[in-house]
Amino acid sequence: MKRLVLTVTFALVGIIAFAQTDKKDRQIEEDSEVAKSAFLEDDPSMQEMFDSSYGYIILPNVGKGGFGIGGAAGNGVAFQGGSQVGYAKMTQITIGFQAGGQAYSEVVFFENEAAFDRFKANNVEMSAQVSAVAAASGASANAKYVDGVAVFTRTKGGLMYEASVGGQQFKFRAK
Repeated sequence: MKRLVLTVTFALVGIIAFAQTDKKDRQIEEDSEVAKSAFLEDDPSMQEMFDSSYGYIILPNVGKGGFGIGGAAGNGVAFQGGSQVGYAKMTQITIGFQAGGQAYSEVVFFENEAAFDRFKANNVEMSAQVSAVAAASGASANAKYVDGVAVFTRTKGGLMYEASVGGQQFKFRAK
């Protein structure tokens, strides 16, 4: 049974990841610019986090789906000091009560050099302890970094019922 669960999970994540890897880097860059504008439209005070964070990644198109076992994946752009330094890939696996599918954008802020270096070394894995904040007017004003990381999401579409546990893993690719 455990082997079946793992096989289904990795198959689901693989399908989602395959759909995302088809995009060219330039398209991901353009989509990231649009996503950043949408985040700032929802919460103009988030500009302070873009300006003050050591680095950040924007994942403009994350696809998520599940039924008992779920997965998500997305590609994005990494910035340090306001300049693009590379690309990011996020994968997520969740287990628990969940059904449906959803598309969203995500921005991950890194508070300091140590946190950003962990990301660039592919050592950032976020668990349930690091929870994402839904982007809304003023949401960033009270945001707190947890282990040097702050996460915001913005739903684009779909419907997902979820009470699950899992984690996100990030991979960095230099420009």
